[in-house]
Amino acid sequence: MLTINLGPLALAVPHVLMLVSLFIAMLTGWWVGRRSERNPEQQLFRLLLVALLVARLAFVLVYVEHFRDEPWRVIDIRDGGFIAWPGLVVAVLLGSLLAWRDSGLRRPLGAAVLVGVLSWGFGTFALHAFEQGTRLPEMGLRDNQGKPVALQDYVGKPLVVNLWATWCPPCRREMPVLAQAQQDNTDVTFLFVNQGEGERLIADFLDGEGLGLENVLLDTGGRLGQHVGSASLPTTLFYDAEGRQVGSHLGELSRASLARALEQLEVKTQP
Repeated sequence: MLTINLGPLALAVPHVLMLVSLFIAMLTGWWVGRRSERNPEQQLFRLLLVALLVARLAFVLVYVEHFRDEPWRVIDIRDGGFIAWPGLVVAVLLGSLLAWRDSGLRRPLGAAVLVGVLSWGFGTFALHAFEQGTRLPEMGLRDNQGKPVALQDYVGKPLVVNLWATWCPPCRREMPVLAQAQQDNTDVTFLFVNQGEGERLIADFLDGEGLGLENVLLDTGGRLGQHVGSASLPTTLFYDAEGRQVGSHLGELSRASLARALEQLEVKTQP
């Protein structure tokens, strides 16, 4: 499962995991500090913001070449471009400093940070383990010429599967990025699986945008999105050459976030 539905909202599981970890940390801090009437809630929110800021800055610094032509994208966090561990380290160090300066906060803040980090770490590990135990579905679709194809036909090379639709603004924005990546990475197969639309509508969109995409597939019933547990578009899935899922990305991909995902795909598919 990649998303959790709350009424009309589809929340990415990693985001839900972060919020749940924050809630557990806040509950722990309140419980430990209830007798001394010291609740570290405010400090925990600040630490989370610092962690996110540092994680974003680390990502931008590592992939700075992808931001030179569009520097405004540095603040566009919709691409999910974060490197978690620098933010985590800075947040823990800052939390330690705050606890050291205020003796009344040491126990509640220390316990809250410890429990929050452990909750997030365990949840992230479990999510990755579950994700990497998932395989490419055995599912029949159609190509944009109406011919039947099977997803398993594409096993044999690292595989990027993008779920998209023409009515989806983030899908439209990321499509040129994926199109360029398809041209530049001939050792990786890219599949563009449209969710719920017909051949004519898709063809008109691709012609109008001048996108010479290969491997455009039609999933008129949206079965693939349902199968992988994603109610959100765009969704991009990454598989190794044997069809094992090694990563996923919910939401718009930028050049930087796609570059990172492809680097991780290369590392995870090495023997």
